[in-house]
Amino acid sequence: MAKLSQIQNPVSDLLLEVAHAEEFHSLLKQLRRGQRTVRLSGLTRHAKALYAVLLQQLVDKPLLYIARSNDHAEVITDLLAGWSELLGGKPPSFIPAHDVRPYQGLSPHPEIAEKRAVGLGKLAAGQVSLVVAPIASVATRLQSPDFYRRLLKTIQLGQTLPLEQFVDHLVSVGYTSHEPVEMAGQFSVRGGIVDVFSPESLRPVRLELLGDDVESIREFDPEMQRSVGQITSATLLPVTEFPLRHDRLNDLYRKIDGDASGIYSPGEPFAGWEFLLPLAVPFQHSLMNLCDQAVIFLDEPQDLEKELERLLSKSELEYEQVRELRPLSSPPSSYFLQWQEITEKWDRHSRIIAEEIALAPLAGVPHLECGTRPSPRYHGNVSLCLAEIKKRIAENFRILVLTTGRGETERLGELFAESAIPFATAGTERTEGTENKKPICWIAQGRIPDGVTMAGHKIMVLGYQDIFDAPVSLPIAKSSKISTFLSDFRDLEPGDFIVHKEHGVGCFRGLKEISQDDIRMEFMEVAYAEEARLYVPLARLDLVQKYRGMEGAKPKLDRLGGSTWARTKKRVRKAMEEMAGELLKLYAGRKLAQGFAFSSEDHWQREFDEAFEFEETADQLKAIEDVKQDMKKAVPMERLVCGDVGYGKTEVAMRAAFRAASHSKQVAVLAPTTILALQHLDTFQKRFAAFPLRIDMLSRFKKPAQQKEALKNLEKGKIDIIIGTHRLLSKDVVFHDLGLLIVDEEQRFGVRHKERLKEIKKSVDILSLSATPIPRTLHMALVGLRDMSVIETPPRDRLSIQTVVAPFSDGIIKTAIEQELDRGGQVYFVHNRVGSLDQMAARIKKLVPQARIALAHGQMNERHLEKVMLQFVRQETNVLVATTIIENGLDIPLVNTIVINRSDRMGLSELYQLRGRVGRSNRRAYAYLLVPDEGELSELARRRLSALKEFTELGSGFRVAALDMELRGAGNLLGREQHGEVNAVGFELYCRMMEETIQQMQGTEVPQEVSTSIQLGIDIRIPPSYIPEEHQRLQMYKMAGNIRSAEEKDRLQQELEDRYGPLSAPVKNLLAYSELKFQAERLWIRSIDRKGGHIHMQFHPSTPLNSARLIQFISRNPGVEFTPAGLLRVPLHQKSGGALAQAKSVLDHLQ
Repeated sequence: MAKLSQIQNPVSDLLLEVAHAEEFHSLLKQLRRGQRTVRLSGLTRHAKALYAVLLQQLVDKPLLYIARSNDHAEVITDLLAGWSELLGGKPPSFIPAHDVRPYQGLSPHPEIAEKRAVGLGKLAAGQVSLVVAPIASVATRLQSPDFYRRLLKTIQLGQTLPLEQFVDHLVSVGYTSHEPVEMAGQFSVRGGIVDVFSPESLRPVRLELLGDDVESIREFDPEMQRSVGQITSATLLPVTEFPLRHDRLNDLYRKIDGDASGIYSPGEPFAGWEFLLPLAVPFQHSLMNLCDQAVIFLDEPQDLEKELERLLSKSELEYEQVRELRPLSSPPSSYFLQWQEITEKWDRHSRIIAEEIALAPLAGVPHLECGTRPSPRYHGNVSLCLAEIKKRIAENFRILVLTTGRGETERLGELFAESAIPFATAGTERTEGTENKKPICWIAQGRIPDGVTMAGHKIMVLGYQDIFDAPVSLPIAKSSKISTFLSDFRDLEPGDFIVHKEHGVGCFRGLKEISQDDIRMEFMEVAYAEEARLYVPLARLDLVQKYRGMEGAKPKLDRLGGSTWARTKKRVRKAMEEMAGELLKLYAGRKLAQGFAFSSEDHWQREFDEAFEFEETADQLKAIEDVKQDMKKAVPMERLVCGDVGYGKTEVAMRAAFRAASHSKQVAVLAPTTILALQHLDTFQKRFAAFPLRIDMLSRFKKPAQQKEALKNLEKGKIDIIIGTHRLLSKDVVFHDLGLLIVDEEQRFGVRHKERLKEIKKSVDILSLSATPIPRTLHMALVGLRDMSVIETPPRDRLSIQTVVAPFSDGIIKTAIEQELDRGGQVYFVHNRVGSLDQMAARIKKLVPQARIALAHGQMNERHLEKVMLQFVRQETNVLVATTIIENGLDIPLVNTIVINRSDRMGLSELYQLRGRVGRSNRRAYAYLLVPDEGELSELARRRLSALKEFTELGSGFRVAALDMELRGAGNLLGREQHGEVNAVGFELYCRMMEETIQQMQGTEVPQEVSTSIQLGIDIRIPPSYIPEEHQRLQMYKMAGNIRSAEEKDRLQQELEDRYGPLSAPVKNLLAYSELKFQAERLWIRSIDRKGGHIHMQFHPSTPLNSARLIQFISRNPGVEFTPAGLLRVPLHQKSGGALAQAKSVLDHLQ
C-alpha cells in the first residue's frame, strides 16, 4: 500500500474542480458579459445544490434559490447547508411560504412565522448570501425592505435604549414575556435588567440598563439562569413578520363585523388576523425587492409555474366562497403576484434555469449541458461498493465517500485497507505501507445523503445513504427543561392547598405584610379547619410545599394544634416501611445473582451510536451511560427508563440491544400490544439496517408455520433480536442465549405475565421502559432502591405545536383535515361520544370526500380495535375518528393534526395528553380545540375556555397539566395501594419521607431535624421594589430557605445580583439569616432571640455541640453565660456589625 501524504483540504479542493470545468467557466463568462438568463441542464437534485453553492461563492453576490414547495425547499436547504459546510461557506437561510392560505380563517404556524420573520429581516439587512424560498413565498406580497430591516434590533454597549420603547418593540415583533427566559422568542424585565432570547442564538442575552444607557450585555445559560460571558453587541431577530399593534387589531376586528365575537376580544390577536392586514396596509413589494442584487436560481421553472397556478386557483375558489360571508375580504391579487408579474420583477436579475432534462429549446438563452447523474446505491452490499470503487479508480476517477461520523469513517477505512484501496481520511495523514502515492479516494464526514457522479470531471461523490441506507445525524433545537416540570410556587394561587411540615394541610389565602416592632415582614396566610389562620414568615418557606395529590385529590384541612397530622404522618411512614422493605429485599436478592459482564464499546458500537438521526439530549446521554455502566457489571441489570413518547427511550433501548447482540447474546423486546410490537419491529429494522443482525417478531399476526419457524431459529441462535407481545413469555419460547430483555410499559402486563417475567429476570439484564414521565423528586427518593433513569427533556418541537381554540364549524374541520391530507399526513379527530361517533364520521366524509376514515372507541372488542389501529398505522386509513382511547404509547410520525371536539368538556391534563399525540416528527403539528358558540357555554365552561386559551400560550395551565402527567407516572411506579398515602400528606412531603425511610432501612443515619426559630429584630425581606412579581418573590424566598452552605448562599447571591441587580440591605439580611439558620440547625439550636442587650441561643438537650469549644468560647469572652437548661447568653456589642453578624460569629467559633 501507498504511504499517503497529508492533504490540507482535499474535500473543498476536489469540489472546487467542478468550478474549473468548461461549462462552469462558460456560465461565469456569460454572467459577467451581462447575459440575464443561462440554462443549465443535466443536473441531479444534489448537483443543483452543489452548483448553486459554487456559483454563489464565485460570483460573490447573494443567491436566491427558488424551489417548488416548502417541503422541497427544506430538503434543498439541508443540501445547500451540507455542500456549504464541505466548501467552508456559511449556512443558507430559509424563507418558507405560509402554511395556510388567506381565506382559511387560520394564523400561520408559529415556527413558519418565526422562520419567515428571521429570513426576511436578515435578507433585508444584507446579513445572508444564500437564501432558499418556495415559489409561493416568492409570489407573496410584502411590505418595504426598510420595514423588514426595522424588525431587527442591534444593541450596542453604551447606547441609549429607552426601556419602554424597547419592550414595545419586542412585543410587536412577537416576543412573549416569560420569567425565567428559557426559549427563543421570550423576554423578561426585572427593574433595569432585561433578558431576551433571540431566534437562532445559542444563548439568551441579559442587558443591564443604568437609566436608559446599556451598561452591560451578557450571555447567560438558560438552564442555570447565570451569566457566562460579557459581549459588546447583540442582534435580536424578530419572531413574527406581522408586528402586533392593538389599534390596528381593533380596526380589523371591527371590519370583520363580529365574525369572531364570543371567542376573541377586541384589540387582541384572533385566528387569521395576519391575512386581513391588506385591508389596512397595501403590500406592494416582493422578495426580489429585498435582494435586488441577487442571482435567481430557478429549480425546474415549469414545475414552479404549475405550483403557483395551483395556489392561485385554490385561493380564487376559497375567495369566492368567503366573499358572501365577509364582503370586505381582499382578493388573491392583494396577497400574491401572478407568474407574469414575478417574471417581470426578476428581469432585473441574473437568472439560472436549472433542469435535470432540457425538453425544449429556449430562444436566445445560452444552454450548457452539465452531465451529472446520481451515484449508484449499494443498500448495504459493501463488496459490490468496493468493487465499483476499484473499477472507478482504474478509470482515473477521484472519489469522495461521505459518512455520518467517526465510527463509520473508521469502519470504511478498515474495509478499504483490507481491499487494498489507497485512501485518506480527509484532513488527516494516513500511512499504509511504504510506497509514495497520492490518494485518489477520500473518506470524510458530511451531510449529503445521496451522492453525484460527474463523469466528465472524473469525480464520484458517494453520500452517506449510498452505501448503508443510514440516516444522518441532524442537530435539533434544544428545548429547556427547567420550568415545565418544576414543582415550586410559580403557579401558586389563592385557594390552592399547601402542606406545612409541622401543621399539615392548609389553604393558601395570599401574601400579607405585617409590621412588628417597626419592622415590616411578609407572611403567607394559610387557612386551616374551623377558620383558624397561620401566618408563615416568607423567610420560613422551607417548611411549606404546594400540595399535589393523585388523580386530582382534594384533601381535608387539618386542625391547627390537633393530633390528626401527627397520626397521618405515622400511618404513611408505616405503609412506606412495608413497601420499601419488599423492594429492598428484591433489590438485595438481585445483587447476589450472577449475570454477564459486557465489555467496553468498539468502533462498531460507535458507528451505531453516531448513526442516530438526532442530537441526543443531556438526559438521554445520561440514560445511555447508566445502561452502559450497568451492562459492564457481572450483576444482572434491572433499570427503569422513564419519559414520555418521543423523549428517546427507544434509542436508549436499541443501543443496549446492539451492545448485547454484538456480544453474540440474544435480545427479547416485550411490548404490551401487537401494534406497539409492530412499531418496535419497524423501528429496530430501520435502525439496524446497516448491520448484519437478524430481527424477527412473534405475534398472532404471524401464521402458525411462520411462528414455528421463528421459534426454531430462536432456539438455534439464528435470531439476534426477537420482538413480541406476551407470546414471548410462553413456555414453548426457548432462547439459545438470552442476554437482554427489554420490557415496554411493564405496568400494562397482567399478574400471570409478571410472574413469568420474574422467572426470566433472575440472570439476564432487564431494561424497562415507561412512557409516563416520573417526577425527579420521586426519582431522587428512590435512589438506592431502584435503578432509574429519568428523561425529562420535552420531545423535539413539542412547544411549536400550533394550538387553536375555535368555535365548531364545518369550515375549520374541512380546512384542518384537508391541509394535513394535502401533505400526505394523517389526522386524529377526537369526539368523546360513542353514540354519535358514526354521525360525526359521516359528517367528516361529506366535508372531505377523499378522506379514508376509521372509527375507534373503547367498546370495541380488543381484536377489532387492534385491526383498526393497525390499518391506521399502515396508512390504509388517514383520518381516525375516535374517543379519547387514542393509545398513549403509539408513535405515528405522520399524524400531525389533532381536532378535539367539545374541548371545553375536558380537563387540562387530558388535553395536554391528547395534544401530545401529535408533533412527534420533524413536521409542523396542529391542534384544533373546538368549542361551541359562546351563547351555548355555561359559566363553568366559560372559565374552562379561558383556561384553554391560557393553556395554548404555554402558561401555568400548561405547567399544571404537565405536573398532573408526572403524578400519573408516579402513581404507576408506586402502585395503586400507595395513592391514599400520597394524597394524605401531598406528593412533595411523601417523597421526602420516602427518602428518609429508605435511608433508615439501609442503615444510613438520618440526622434528627431541629427547626431553628430566629428573632433578631432585623428586616429580612425581599422588597416588592426589588422583585415586583409575586411568584418570583416566593420562588426566591423558597431558594433562600433551602440554603445549606456558605457556597449555596454565595451562588444565590450571585444569581440575585445577576438577574435582579445589586442587593438591597433587607435581601442581604435574608441571605445571612438563611445561612445562620442552617448553621444553627446543624448544632440543634431551637431558637436564637435578641432580648435586651443579649443574644439568647437555646440548645436542644442532645446537641452535638463540642463542649471543649463551648468552654473555650466562654473563657475568652467575658459576660457570656451558659445555663444548665442549655441557654447560651451572649452580650450584644455595638462594634460587631449587628445582631445577625454577631450571632454568625458565635456559631463559627462553636462549630
